[in-house]
Amino acid sequence: MDTSIQSTFLLGGDLEINRMGYGAMRITAPDLFGMPENPQNSIDVLRAAVESGVNFIDTADQYGPFVSEQLIAEALHPYRENVIIGTKGGLVRFGSWADINNDASPQHLQDALDGSLRRLKLERIDLYQLHRIDPKVPAEISFEFLAGAQQQGKIRHIGLSEVSVDEIKQAQQYFNVVSVQNRYSVMERQWESVLEYCQSQGIAFIPWFPIGGGMTLIKDRLQNVADRKGVSMHQLALSWLLNRAENILLIPGTSSLKHLKENIDSQKIKLDEQDLNELDTFAENA
Repeated sequence: MDTSIQSTFLLGGDLEINRMGYGAMRITAPDLFGMPENPQNSIDVLRAAVESGVNFIDTADQYGPFVSEQLIAEALHPYRENVIIGTKGGLVRFGSWADINNDASPQHLQDALDGSLRRLKLERIDLYQLHRIDPKVPAEISFEFLAGAQQQGKIRHIGLSEVSVDEIKQAQQYFNVVSVQNRYSVMERQWESVLEYCQSQGIAFIPWFPIGGGMTLIKDRLQNVADRKGVSMHQLALSWLLNRAENILLIPGTSSLKHLKENIDSQKIKLDEQDLNELDTFAENA
């Protein structure tokens, strides 16, 4: 990795995280519903990620649902001392991923948190993230529950997902927000203001869907840069994120050992000022 890029981030002031993490969404069956056809492959990928230096695993109770957390525990428990598991609660699935609803009521969050603790075989979750603010539940009620669970010792740090700057500020009245997960990539930067606010606050920003989508022209231009660097477009997108801001943590997900290695190798890509300037023009011209 370019020596100018910081390789770790201090989450919450006390957890040192390697910025290249692993997202455990894809270790379940297709459409994130049910157990994968070959659970041992998922276990092998999780173990290989940790052996490769990954110490942050991101998941959610609704990946599977419940399957991802179960496989993480089967693969990695008892956890190495420096391995940090982040999970989420606040959604309910009744079938496919498209058939999903918000539920950030205290009762649901209580059940979700206790279920995650049980499946992950943990007494305390290092990073518990509100998967979505529920429009049916006043946000302060959800925030009060999370603050209480933290005081009870079930949660070490609290994060949010898909939130605005104003929502982060509201949550900060109840607890220390240590991470935010929003959709963000070299091609999709609608949450630029959230990233910048997180930078100013020392909050980790964890982008999901880091390759973006639906912009054929920009993808073609991104592919041209990737070809020039001799890397894949996905690797280039990950490298750009590492260069974009030192508070960005990456959680690329895969069920393939080959793709896992490619993701991790993206840390070695060196982007010079010309490369970064060229990539920065993509969003401006979108």
